[in-house]
Amino acid sequence: MVSYERLLEVFWAEHNPSVPPWSKQYMSILFHHDERQKSAALRSRDRESARRMRRVFTEILPAREFYQAESYHQKYYLRRLPEILRELATLYPSDTDLTASTAAARLNGYLGGCGNLAMLEAALKKLDLPPEAGRKLLRHVPGGRH
Repeated sequence: MVSYERLLEVFWAEHNPSVPPWSKQYMSILFHHDERQKSAALRSRDRESARRMRRVFTEILPAREFYQAESYHQKYYLRRLPEILRELATLYPSDTDLTASTAAARLNGYLGGCGNLAMLEAALKKLDLPPEAGRKLLRHVPGGRH
């Protein structure tokens, strides 16, 4: 479980909210489910604006119906490495399987720079991945073996 406050920390650390969106599709937005989350989001936005000394364009809205992006938008970093995708195809034969996989989501995160090499090595021991996929992942993760 991850707290809403921790999600806010990651949200602000992983993008630049002081750039106006060039389309609604790419806007910076936080959703909340209740008044506590709304207050936390507003406070975090104000802190971020003060820290950057710039306007923050992030909108804060109630969570409503969620629409998952098309499969080709999912697992961005994994999709940039077709040799790893071929290895993962034995576990996830369809795009739907890959998209739904929490293991693939974790691997995608490591490839995107979230976590560190030691964390990935520990995760690989728990995942039932083909050994060659693990070796290839280690070469592509920031700080990995080349």
